[in-house]
Amino acid sequence: MPLVLISGFPSAGKTTRALQLKEYFETRIASSSADARVARLKVHLINDQTLGVARSVYHTAKAEKDARAEEYSAVKRVLSRDDIVIADGMNYIKGFRYQLYCEAKALQTPSCVLHIGTPAERCRENNKKLLADKDVDGGYEEDDFENLIFRYEEPNGMTRWDSPLFIVVEEDETPPNEQIWDALIGSDGKMKLVKPNLATVLKPATEQNYLYELDKTTSDILAQIMTYQKDHAGEGGGEIAVQEVAKAIELPATPMTLPQLQRIRRQFITMNRQHSFSKARIKEVFVDYLNAEFLQ
Repeated sequence: MPLVLISGFPSAGKTTRALQLKEYFETRIASSSADARVARLKVHLINDQTLGVARSVYHTAKAEKDARAEEYSAVKRVLSRDDIVIADGMNYIKGFRYQLYCEAKALQTPSCVLHIGTPAERCRENNKKLLADKDVDGGYEEDDFENLIFRYEEPNGMTRWDSPLFIVVEEDETPPNEQIWDALIGSDGKMKLVKPNLATVLKPATEQNYLYELDKTTSDILAQIMTYQKDHAGEGGGEIAVQEVAKAIELPATPMTLPQLQRIRRQFITMNRQHSFSKARIKEVFVDYLNAEFLQ
């Protein structure tokens, strides 16, 4: 069922709002026993606490990337048409929000973003109080806090992956629970389904030599990545321009090994072996896929 992505600055009160929303959903489901469609729903809250992720992971790029991958896997594991998933985290990277949006859309189930609009200065005050309270494990080290504030990419309701966008400010007693329920579950007795865009509906492969081109093109791009990393050893990150593709490959801070790249390539080929876009788009789609994988 639906995915609720909670986003906001560190120490903005995201978990408080997530718990309020979870309580509302569970109460609403319990009071709808006559509606079988609603009664079978389960609510899952996923955050750093439930995953056992320490605040210190935001101190290094690799640890943070691993934590983000863990959240992604946890959401993907329980996301279904019979489950409401509340992803409580900063979710501050728009590319990461886009990935989760795609997971929900693939299941034809709706998603939304709940932005916790607490100002940075107030979050800074909250964080200092949390750090000073030795009985509470909730604060971020000052450098990590400022870095996360700086890198935060605020949700934009004009983009499809950040909409519908709901905003809750500090003065609000609760999130807009009713509006979120109506947007994701509905009150008309009908299950809300998300229709895939015609442009993204995969069609059976018909072009001659499609599989050959799929194999060769992806292999060539991997070779290009390995060559770049060899020529820029020890640097980490970087962008690689691919001929005839507008977007560059954005490498992660930690260099990718050949087995890691081959695993991603095998996944891509498996996903697209029986279905095709035009051969001319293989490079473009594979570059997008690589960039999405590198964000995890």
